[in-house]
Amino acid sequence: MKKNVMDRWWFEFVQKRPNCLGLDSSVLLNSAVWTASGHVDNFTDPMTVCSNCNSRVRVDQLLESKLQTQEEIDAVATLSLAEMDDLLVQHDVACPNCSKTHSFQPTKKFNLLFRTNMGATDETCEWIYLRPETAQGAYINFANVQSTMRKKLPFGVGQMGKSFRNEISPGHFLFRTREFEQLELQFFTHPDESDDWYLYWVDQCYEFLTKYGIKPENLRKHKHSPEELAHYARATTDIQFKYPFGWSELWGIANRTNYDLKKHMDASGKSLTYQDLVAKEEFLPYVIEPALGTGRVMLSMLLDAYDEEEVNGRKRTVLHLHPDIAPYRFAVLPLVKKEPLLEVAQKLFEDLCGSASVDYDVAGSIGRRYRRQDEIGTPMCLTVDFDTLEDKCVTVRDRDSMEQKRVPIEQILQDTSVRHASFSSF
Repeated sequence: MKKNVMDRWWFEFVQKRPNCLGLDSSVLLNSAVWTASGHVDNFTDPMTVCSNCNSRVRVDQLLESKLQTQEEIDAVATLSLAEMDDLLVQHDVACPNCSKTHSFQPTKKFNLLFRTNMGATDETCEWIYLRPETAQGAYINFANVQSTMRKKLPFGVGQMGKSFRNEISPGHFLFRTREFEQLELQFFTHPDESDDWYLYWVDQCYEFLTKYGIKPENLRKHKHSPEELAHYARATTDIQFKYPFGWSELWGIANRTNYDLKKHMDASGKSLTYQDLVAKEEFLPYVIEPALGTGRVMLSMLLDAYDEEEVNGRKRTVLHLHPDIAPYRFAVLPLVKKEPLLEVAQKLFEDLCGSASVDYDVAGSIGRRYRRQDEIGTPMCLTVDFDTLEDKCVTVRDRDSMEQKRVPIEQILQDTSVRHASFSSF
């Protein structure tokens, strides 16, 4: 499922767009990069320590879980450390670990960067950092990408890969982890066109989510107020999802202006300006950044796809995942574990593997196997039975409706779009 999510993002945001291309930048970057970008000094979260049990707590998240109104919750991001301390006292906020109130030490800034050594010996080693985002790799390579790929503005640089953040309070399953996969696009544009492109990418991100199975009623757009904006941003919109623990950011889209390119240009002494030969002007491009975490979008898709229903007096658990997101598009199931059904089913499995993701299951009754495939979201089951030996057809069962139809094996294999096939297409 994770691979399918990443493949769909890559197709929609990079592969099918002539003005976007891919980049694989380094996970380990010199400290000078993170100093120039401001991460060494400013990539922090507010943290406090409980004097009673010595547990460490991220203060803004703790406050957000206790406040009542959305207005109060949104305002937390604008508070000073002292104001956060005052709110902890005013609301009698208890430690989530030991439940004691008024036990928190003064809030401090905690840097989220993971630091490690690079070098052959202790005497020659230097500090480097694991990247907390893929974005900086695109910025320091902007001039190289632009010249070698002969790209004119506007153009985008897409990246998929691991990022690392030393989170104070990881939790909520896939929502917040210290090691995670990011799907990020850095879209470089003329400053005068940045506002329009910012709105364009907000819409594109929202459409991607609804296209691949997230319900619109569980999505909303939160535009940051001037007080909420990061120091580098001209505008930011969070597409939020209604998780079981409340509304929270799923996808962030920001107009980062030319902040990052200017910081790296000033620190390195090398020009990152763009020359427009037609307009005869030279300028630093603005950057629109849609940034998505693979874990968060997977969690959202799983939550919206999960369903329990009663069928013939028994509970059926099913994941209504989009067919392009489901781990398998087909499951090949011989009716019984006997030859020659196994031989035919194995051959069908092998023939399908070249063009689609396929599961092969022979253990248990056919009804139990159907239920197992429902639980992991497989859109279609192909059942090989004794009639298959005569008519060369299989029974195709639809996950959502549980309807069945007989379809010739030849038709399934000859379908040139088998990797995107649906029950209705047969």
